[in-house]
Amino acid sequence: MQYDVAIIGGSYAGLAAAMPLARARRKVVIIDAGQRRNRFAEYSHGFLTQDGTQASEIAQIAKQQVLAYKTVDWQNGSVKRVEKIEEGFAVCIDATHSITAKRLIIAAGITDQLPDIAGLVERWGKTVFHCPYCHGYELNQGKIGIIASSEHAAHLAMMLPDWGETTLFLNDYPVDAELLEQLKVRCVVIEQRLIQEIMGQSDVLLADGTVIQLAGIFATTKCAIAQEWIFKLGCEIEQSAMGEAIKTNAMKETSVTGIFACGDVARLGGSVSLAVGDGTLAGVAAHRSLIFV
Repeated sequence: MQYDVAIIGGSYAGLAAAMPLARARRKVVIIDAGQRRNRFAEYSHGFLTQDGTQASEIAQIAKQQVLAYKTVDWQNGSVKRVEKIEEGFAVCIDATHSITAKRLIIAAGITDQLPDIAGLVERWGKTVFHCPYCHGYELNQGKIGIIASSEHAAHLAMMLPDWGETTLFLNDYPVDAELLEQLKVRCVVIEQRLIQEIMGQSDVLLADGTVIQLAGIFATTKCAIAQEWIFKLGCEIEQSAMGEAIKTNAMKETSVTGIFACGDVARLGGSVSLAVGDGTLAGVAAHRSLIFV
């Protein structure tokens, strides 16, 4: 079937991108593999009017509202291949069927590469977090840990004392001496002993047997684009200490004409509110590109 726009990814950014297109009565398909990045967190915080709402509920309501528009279709499945064709793009879904679209919006999200520490993965999104604006307030100014696993960790450690008494666990990660002095000015405790395991709710077991009890832990992840077809399309990718993201201009268009990107796949350090804003902009931009060729 021929669509005006195919949106790959049906989470917050993808659904937000669909809304202005649907309201312009454009034929849209949303293709979703069912893997929201924040599926490990029960509640979403910091999104105006939805603060404290279950993350899954926000996504579910958004899907219901978008699919109420008759020109929007939904397909469950994983995109395996995307090819540039004369009419726009051919999108292969689950290697079983394909659709074509004049424009493409990539809202496929990213995967988080977590530090290799026993007990961390099981607590990800529950008592181990990546964003203090999303989860810091609920720690009620308790003791907070931050695990150094990237260049961004020291920056995050500088911020965290606004949410609670903070300990930076170096865990053998090199941090510049000047930065360590700045952290001490912020009253951040520097812990040099190695971490053996995260246990209990969010307790840190050190290699020497010491247990440090914390209200919550923050860990920096490396964001990775898991979809090989994105690279094959030739979209320019930005690389940084935080990972990789599709490079877009101010209107969310990629380096490939006709392809737009939004959400975490196109923004390092995202949130639900930023994903919705970027998605809306991508949808508007894609619509205008259909008119002003």
